[in-house]
Amino acid sequence: MPNRPPSLPGMDGVLVVAKPAGPTSHDVVALARRLTGQRRIGHGGTLDPFASGVLPLFLGHATRLVEYHLGDDKAYRATICFGATSTTDDLDGELTPVPRAAGAGPVRREEVEAGLAAMLGEQLQRPPAYSAIQVGGRRAYDMARAGEAAELAGRRVVIHEAVLEEWHADDPQRPIAVVLVRCSAGTYVRAIARDVGEALGTGAYLGGLTRLASGPFRLDDAISLDRLREAAGIGPDAVRGLLLPADAGLDAMASVVLTDDEILDAAKGRYVRPVGGLTAVADGDTARLVDGSGQIVGIGRREGPRIAPAKMFAA
Repeated sequence: MPNRPPSLPGMDGVLVVAKPAGPTSHDVVALARRLTGQRRIGHGGTLDPFASGVLPLFLGHATRLVEYHLGDDKAYRATICFGATSTTDDLDGELTPVPRAAGAGPVRREEVEAGLAAMLGEQLQRPPAYSAIQVGGRRAYDMARAGEAAELAGRRVVIHEAVLEEWHADDPQRPIAVVLVRCSAGTYVRAIARDVGEALGTGAYLGGLTRLASGPFRLDDAISLDRLREAAGIGPDAVRGLLLPADAGLDAMASVVLTDDEILDAAKGRYVRPVGGLTAVADGDTARLVDGSGQIVGIGRREGPRIAPAKMFAA
């Protein structure tokens, strides 16, 4: 196989893009690799193809910091369609009409608001049958496509907020709710739609989804793929101008300033005693290691009066 060209220098940081509906998250990463010239790219949480919204991409050195964003809360605008179930719990699945019991009447706005309120807090959520969870080394969606029923363990999630923003009942048998959801990482919004429908004695599925926030990264601040293409057409410097620092979004993590000699020692795996002190870091806590200009050079952990280097980006 031919050798891959090296990544362009200086393409290290966070690129917050607005994913459109249609492409997969992997497609967006592949496009970013081509346009930025950076081969090392990770992302901050998969979005299904039909979903849109903020997708943080971590380039170069920043890929080593993705793990510190895995627990970030998420915020969504979800469109929930009542009156039918879906095999995938979203619009991509096979739909089956589910009328309410005789005498129950159409689903009302007040019922949906009460159903959403009952879902707030910590709970054990049943994942969708079509999910990427592995069961015995196989993906649940592969088993579902083969007609096999997978035993999926409940996942501990937290729904912080679920607010009904819009209610459309032009068709009383198939009303639609637009809901703002703020939840913990790992929450399936598809499952929220399914569970609300079940609680109200009917079916419901996710008809649309936009991720408004992923941790500190907001859709309002994200760049479109067209803007990324435009910058790539201008040149590497224009692309670099779109990048946030590699440690963007980690402001809650304390920082420790290292001298050049201390950076060299830490890069060699040696413990260092920062001359600037460690007053901002509690013993045992993780901290960003920065140089005199405030640029991150690594991650370390305080152990008594010293810093034990964990991830070093540059010597």
